[in-house]
Amino acid sequence: MEETKSPQQKKILFYKEKDPYGFMSNFYKRPIELNDQIWPTTEHYFQAMKYPSLPEYREKIRVQKSCTIVKRMGQKREGFRADWEKVKEQIMKDSLIAKFTQHKDLQKELLNTGDAILVEHSKNDKYWADGGDGGNGTIGKNALGKILQQVRSELRQALKEETPKQGAAELK
Repeated sequence: MEETKSPQQKKILFYKEKDPYGFMSNFYKRPIELNDQIWPTTEHYFQAMKYPSLPEYREKIRVQKSCTIVKRMGQKREGFRADWEKVKEQIMKDSLIAKFTQHKDLQKELLNTGDAILVEHSKNDKYWADGGDGGNGTIGKNALGKILQQVRSELRQALKEETPKQGAAELK
């Protein structure tokens, strides 16, 4: 359920966690709980999930302080999961759902982006980001921005369906 783009639709570009929309960055320092563990950021969780057969290495990633080092640790090839290309977007989405359901202030910020197109703006990444093209789709896929839009849409739907007795709806 991807939100569609109209010519007048606002774009929000984000990248660094200290920028106005930096809360959407995977480096944004807000812990999430997934798989019965606390992860310092969504980046920690995402990189660790590349190594299901190496629990000790996953733990080293989980406790690392620096997201930059965590990202570098995720480049190790030994023990890298064979199905990564098939599962990486779902793993990213799971981490973002956790982030935006577990932190109501961030959920509100995401919902406040309205129907804007969300673009991770970086020339350093042509898959998760826009490859530097401003979200025009000529260079980068902007997979992170598109998944954030899906999460935003699902949050809106869950909040519409929520009844006062049920409390916060869980997204799956």
